[in-house]
Amino acid sequence: MSEPTEESVRAEVRAWLEANWDPGLALIEWRNKLADSGWGVPHWPKRWYGRDLPEALALVVEDEFRRIGAVGVARAGIRTLAAATILAHGTDLHKEKFLRRILTGEDTWCQLFSEPGSGSDLAGAVTRADLKGNKWVINGQKVWTTSAHRAHWGLLLARANWDVAKHKGLAYFILYMKQPGVQVHPLKQMNGHASFNQVFFTDAIVEPEFMVAEVGDGWKVATTTLMHERRGADSLRSWATASERKGRIYDEERAEVATTMEPYKWYPQRAGRVDLVLPRARATGAINDPVIRQEIAKLLILSKTAEWTARRARAAQELGRPQGPEGSLGKLVSSHVARAAARVHTYISGADALLSGADGPMDGVIAEILVSVPATSIAGGTDEIQRNIIAERVLGMPKEQSVDTDKPFRDVPRNIVSS
Repeated sequence: MSEPTEESVRAEVRAWLEANWDPGLALIEWRNKLADSGWGVPHWPKRWYGRDLPEALALVVEDEFRRIGAVGVARAGIRTLAAATILAHGTDLHKEKFLRRILTGEDTWCQLFSEPGSGSDLAGAVTRADLKGNKWVINGQKVWTTSAHRAHWGLLLARANWDVAKHKGLAYFILYMKQPGVQVHPLKQMNGHASFNQVFFTDAIVEPEFMVAEVGDGWKVATTTLMHERRGADSLRSWATASERKGRIYDEERAEVATTMEPYKWYPQRAGRVDLVLPRARATGAINDPVIRQEIAKLLILSKTAEWTARRARAAQELGRPQGPEGSLGKLVSSHVARAAARVHTYISGADALLSGADGPMDGVIAEILVSVPATSIAGGTDEIQRNIIAERVLGMPKEQSVDTDKPFRDVPRNIVSS
């Protein structure tokens, strides 16, 4: 059998879409057809709803979907990280139970990593996972958990062994969020949204088959999740958008954005909204100020270089390369872009940038940008964490000295009490 080419793939997916695309279908019905056909995620294995195509040819498929306005599988939110992690490390049971419902959008996911006492020190997690009988019992707390209040399932990193070094005692679980032992409390943010949550576990249960990998492999699995998160940081701007076309499938997609995707609607603002800079500068006359014009030029140059960095990461995917530190490069530069954009928006709007709601520029969007941008430097690993990764894995610099990586974690001093 000959290798697929861009021309052959384009012709095949175009023919399939012409025969099957119908905007009058229900959204889940259509996404099930995509899962069965393999065209929803053509770079996935054939056994798991894909077509074993290289990433470069998967982009050809996306072009054909865009050409006719066809809706794709559910890609937005933490579910994409769940799918990538399950494909890399999950068992056949995990793949059979979760992957199709991730693609159809029937299940919503959250990422249970950060804790109050160990935000950036992810390996310092103290949420307990104790094997009692034939079940894992979870006790502890997570924080900054996006969409936990809507999630059916969570990707949980917990400590299953206290007598080894901190990185070696972690386990990675898939936890059902709707059980009595899980309590979710939304956190009101300074930009007015409440997409983050505190999550408390009190004797929450995880069945043994829902452990991903083995005790001690939790850090390795979590690293996979994080590298996919960082590599996808440049795509956050489009997480909460839907087509304005007519038809049942578009109506249901808009409803999905308004509900399931509602926690992400401020993500474009946290990225700085570079797309608004030139229109705002022209509308306000700030484009005529030579100093502001220079700042706009600097921002656009930085934004374009960030775009090229993101393309490098996607090119690595297309070549089948494993997730690497280029995701950290992209994430770090996205923080710089966001901060530069917030500064330029302030130059353009002046003191009016502080006005929120209907009183502010663009009904408060500019003010929302200013208070949302700091999140970019924190979420998914702080800028400092990304600099460490780049220094060690890209530049080959020696690792920072640590006093807690070799001793049993039980003996490591901590700033919160645990038993």
